[in-house]
Amino acid sequence: MARLEDITVGANVVGIAGNVPVTVVAVKWYGNAVLEVTFKDSRGQLASQLLYREDEDRLDVKSDSLPWSFDADANLLRLASEAYRINLAHIFDPYLAVHTSAIEPLPHQISAVYQEMLSRLPLRYILADDPGAGKTIMTGLFLKELLVRGDLKRCMIVSPGNLAEQWQDELYRKFNLRFEILTNDRIESAVTGNVFTEANLCIVRLDKLSRNEDIQEKLRVTDWDLIVVDEAHKMSATVWGGEIKYTKRFQLGRLLSSITRHFLLLTATPHNGKEEDFQLFMSYRPRSF
Repeated sequence: MARLEDITVGANVVGIAGNVPVTVVAVKWYGNAVLEVTFKDSRGQLASQLLYREDEDRLDVKSDSLPWSFDADANLLRLASEAYRINLAHIFDPYLAVHTSAIEPLPHQISAVYQEMLSRLPLRYILADDPGAGKTIMTGLFLKELLVRGDLKRCMIVSPGNLAEQWQDELYRKFNLRFEILTNDRIESAVTGNVFTEANLCIVRLDKLSRNEDIQEKLRVTDWDLIVVDEAHKMSATVWGGEIKYTKRFQLGRLLSSITRHFLLLTATPHNGKEEDFQLFMSYRPRSF
């Protein structure tokens, strides 16, 4: 609390313009109960205001201090600086996702993510590796690197039905990434009517999408930063008797490719021995690895 008589030219006063300190440039009295104050804010803009005796309770004069000070809570300052440091950590640590995840990646996983995938943005990519080679770990590393760099907000993982829970569990335990599995109840209870606009990180079962045209229509009007398809070879078309048999899964693959910036296909068997089928599989326009 300060008395009006304490407000003099050159004083720093808090309470005139909210909680922001201002510098008094000029004062003028009207009787002994009203004071006209001309002040300058932190941006150097001038303004004036009439102050009355009843305003004294909200005024605080700091005539000997600068507009800024170092009297804030030290713990909050440390918390804010640490948050800012973490936000910029990817600039100084090129393997930030590795160091902040509960994994011990193998050399081929580091090579795939940091030498091949991150250098190809936007990514249109087939990650073809043997079963058990750690395609989930490579995907998690790629996801987390994009997240910390601010390049990814919306990601959808399309997997066979029996692998949805496994994806959710591994991404949470190893990378602390919370993905929501879109069940029938979740899809039907969407507040907006389109669950794909509400869920930024989600897992969807492959056949749930490929067999339901209503769900596909909702998906068609959305946009994604990254879509990952596990067991992606199941979305290939077939050439039989010189005629192309476009499956519902293949049509779904084309739809997914058209609504995402990064498109990552995971498979252990990209080639079934038929060159025509493989060329159709490559028509999603990812790069082969």
